[in-house]
Amino acid sequence: MTLRLVEFVVAGNEASDLLPVRSPALLRAHRARRGFWTVLDEGPVERCLALLLERGDGEWAAHHVTADAGSENGRTEDGEALAHHDGWVYVFGSHFGSKGGPLRPRRAFVARFREDDAAAGTLPVQVVRNRFRLHRAVNDALAKASFSPLPPGDRVRSRFIVETLARGTARAKSWVTRLAEDDLPLNVEAAAFAPDGTALLGLRFPVTADGEPILVELAGVPEMFADAAWPRAGRAYALTGVTPPGALAGFRAVTPTPDGGYAAVIGSIDALGKGSVLLDAHPTGGEVTSRHVRFRWDPGADEHRIPGEVVADLAPFHHVEGLAECDGACFYVTDEDHRVALWVG
Repeated sequence: MTLRLVEFVVAGNEASDLLPVRSPALLRAHRARRGFWTVLDEGPVERCLALLLERGDGEWAAHHVTADAGSENGRTEDGEALAHHDGWVYVFGSHFGSKGGPLRPRRAFVARFREDDAAAGTLPVQVVRNRFRLHRAVNDALAKASFSPLPPGDRVRSRFIVETLARGTARAKSWVTRLAEDDLPLNVEAAAFAPDGTALLGLRFPVTADGEPILVELAGVPEMFADAAWPRAGRAYALTGVTPPGALAGFRAVTPTPDGGYAAVIGSIDALGKGSVLLDAHPTGGEVTSRHVRFRWDPGADEHRIPGEVVADLAPFHHVEGLAECDGACFYVTDEDHRVALWVG
């Protein structure tokens, strides 16, 4: 596959995920014929929303969106996954931590906004911080799966789980009751909504003991905002047939396709060269180039394994963070230092 690079500088930061703009009003406001949402790394979600826009003349431009999360301003970080549902764009935090741990409560959040509201003025963003409720629900789902998740290793568990428990206990945090010492640290990197409203979360970590990416059903996400209810995890699935032999590969992005299936990017379980204790324990999860894959999810299936197919090997890229398939073209965004790189193929 031949890819063309479109390069942006947006607030001096790199991008995660890629979500097509569906709002005609928003595209008109920017005189654009096409656009994508992306979320910038590390900072609060209200400071990290950006648009990548193709103008009518074919030129591309980036727009850093001004947003306001009200009382939740400054209380989140590390938005990773974007998904459309019922007129809203949802942003999922990683629910993870830094490369050396511990887990960070600020990353355990879901936010949402309406695209049309971004066409004029400051964008209102709703934020719900779940204080490890999603961590608990997904860990419980993984414990019931018919496959075995990869054990993280003693040092990873100590740095991410035991240390988080110790810090929370020392600060008398109520969320410590939602963590257990044998939990798996979660890194949510991808999300898409099914037509029935189920959110499908793609995990970068954990993977299965065979190195396969894991997908988890999550029901009740909109009710977090409307009814102050908490989401419920359903089945966990292993995506089979797509991991390179002898490697570990997690989800990096997932998006619905017009035929009712899903496209995804899989790749490394953590970034190379950044002091990851996860890669210290599992080095075969780092030297993995990204792959564009497809699969179908059947909500009524009894099987906990979903067969996938490889569409394209994206070597030499190790760090594809977002994917969109539009009008016969593929768009990828890569995690680059201090820039946003959009690749068109």
